[in-house]
Amino acid sequence: MSPTDSMFLTVEARQRPMHVGGLHLYRPPPDAGPDYVHDLYRQWTSVTEVAPLFRKRPARSLISMGQWGWEEDQQFDIEHHVRHNALPKPGRILELLALSSRLHSTLLDRNRPLWEAHLIEGLADGRFAIYFKIHHALVDGISAARLVGRVLSPSPEERNQPAPWAARPPTPQPVSEPELATEAGGAFETATSALRSALGIAGDAAGIPKVLARTVKRGLRDEPAPVSFSAPKTIFNVPITGSRRIAAQSWPLSRIRRVGKSGGATVNDVVLAMCAGALRAYLTELEALPDTSLIAMVPVALNARDLKREGGNAVGAVMCNLGTHLPDAGQRLAAVVRSMTDGKEALSSMTPLQILAMSALGTGPLLLQGIPGLQNLARPPFNLIISNVPGPRRPLYLNGARLDGMYPLSIPFDGQALNITCTSYASEMAFGLTGCRRTVPHLQRLLGHLDRALTDLELAVQAVA
Repeated sequence: MSPTDSMFLTVEARQRPMHVGGLHLYRPPPDAGPDYVHDLYRQWTSVTEVAPLFRKRPARSLISMGQWGWEEDQQFDIEHHVRHNALPKPGRILELLALSSRLHSTLLDRNRPLWEAHLIEGLADGRFAIYFKIHHALVDGISAARLVGRVLSPSPEERNQPAPWAARPPTPQPVSEPELATEAGGAFETATSALRSALGIAGDAAGIPKVLARTVKRGLRDEPAPVSFSAPKTIFNVPITGSRRIAAQSWPLSRIRRVGKSGGATVNDVVLAMCAGALRAYLTELEALPDTSLIAMVPVALNARDLKREGGNAVGAVMCNLGTHLPDAGQRLAAVVRSMTDGKEALSSMTPLQILAMSALGTGPLLLQGIPGLQNLARPPFNLIISNVPGPRRPLYLNGARLDGMYPLSIPFDGQALNITCTSYASEMAFGLTGCRRTVPHLQRLLGHLDRALTDLELAVQAVA
């Protein structure tokens, strides 16, 4: 297990479960009978060949010198991981979110593979839901989204699709010319490649002190960088409990793209500006808005192959000034665009390994936030995490049931009581808000503020045009 992946197990505690999740809404096909969801549950629990990712559990021993690794669960129990639930009446989205909040609050059993899937029926409108959670040590948000994509189909006619955890036959790979070389030649190429990788990593590491000095200097000047020293104290930056509350809603991508096109911003910039406006309104309502701008940590996905390893988590970070101190929506959007552009420019001068090192420096203080009293002695490293995970671009189906919405759910930390994760799906952008139930009051109100923030941005860019 890589150090980054094992960190998610090491820092996990009852008040901070370290799993990511997703809540998906499905509309059954017209020919679905009353036992449609139960039949799907029986199909999914009858899987006999489970993919290796879903069979491995964490383990450590004297042999591993206490370090976390993976081992296969020899007593794998599919019915522990796949469960069938029903909502109480009246079966509204409110009841669905309440159930999902409770499911997202509980720790995964470390004696078993670290994932669960819950099929949920009983919605009054006839739809059903699937809540899925998996430990961050196994996958990051992008990888979790890909797990969904591989089981869904673009065709409503396709039925009997395999469960997400079902083993797939290996895909034959075309044999390239180097693989047809002689054994001696192949060994020489392997050795040469390994040497080049080792020299590259050594060169990256040698450059870290210079990159560190440049990064810290930018942070001290309040310039965008993987490290921030200017985040104010807010109601989000306090110790948290293990209880969660989630909220979710989607907005048309066409509206977000129009704002971006008119305002010279990317889709992600507009999403961040929506969050900035919503957070400003929410904190103002609670009489808790700081005089200086909130700082969001925005994850940036890296290519794991560039890091000379396979799988796991490969994520860097940019600290984004949200402009929450600015009353005008257009000014906030401009502040976000400027901050993200400068932050990406700062990352562009680093290698992937250096980005990871600087991002670890910027997010590392999170590991210390659980120490009693620390929040009262120092500024938070940032105020919250806002991430945007690309999702499927066209409508998808599960055994004929149309996927109506997919909402990502993530991880609050001690000192980081609110997380906002977004994902695009077909023609919509879905927002998943995960907060500490005790620390973040009236979380649902943020959805209304997000809606008004998007309207304000539309009016702001129209006024400029």
